[in-house]
Amino acid sequence: MQFRHLAWLVSSLMLTVSVEALAEAPAKKTAEQTVNTVCAACHAPDGNSVITLNPKLAGQHPEYLEKQLTEFKSGKRANAVMSGMAAALSEQDIKELAAYFAAKKLNLGQAAKNGAGSLGEKIYRAGVAANNVPACAACHGPTGAGLPKQFPRVAGQHADYTLAQLKTFRTGERANAPMMMAITAKMTDAEMAAVADYIQGLR
Repeated sequence: MQFRHLAWLVSSLMLTVSVEALAEAPAKKTAEQTVNTVCAACHAPDGNSVITLNPKLAGQHPEYLEKQLTEFKSGKRANAVMSGMAAALSEQDIKELAAYFAAKKLNLGQAAKNGAGSLGEKIYRAGVAANNVPACAACHGPTGAGLPKQFPRVAGQHADYTLAQLKTFRTGERANAPMMMAITAKMTDAEMAAVADYIQGLR
């Protein structure tokens, strides 16, 4: 009888401790909370970054966002700031953040100089035949919408960000897309700037 009473007391004590520990444990952040406390400073709460060297994430394919966050975390895509941000994210966190930004509406932009008939349009739609540079549209689509699970949406992206990424592909600083590394190795700075400007105005 005493043993049963003791066992009951121990069980009750353990249950009380477990409930108290659960009550004191911090609740898991939602994707929106993570965005507001971590991501928004650089990418804005709705994924439409106003800092032109930081990418717009709104409307991007979730599969692409998942891939990039996973590779920032693993180090496959080198970026000191983003690697630090992604380090604490779980696979589920990454999926939820990708879905959050993918669901946001992208604010489109305008090209500064490279509209219809420009060098930027020619490169985007036909490439640079003399240097075996393929058309951007071949992978990213005529409107820059990309293909889910394969190629990212580029339409409306900041020209400054796109140009910076093209240059880092060429130098090898960004090495997580071999195809882009091979293509940019054949492009001049002027060609990169023109196509980045054209992409900014795509819709």
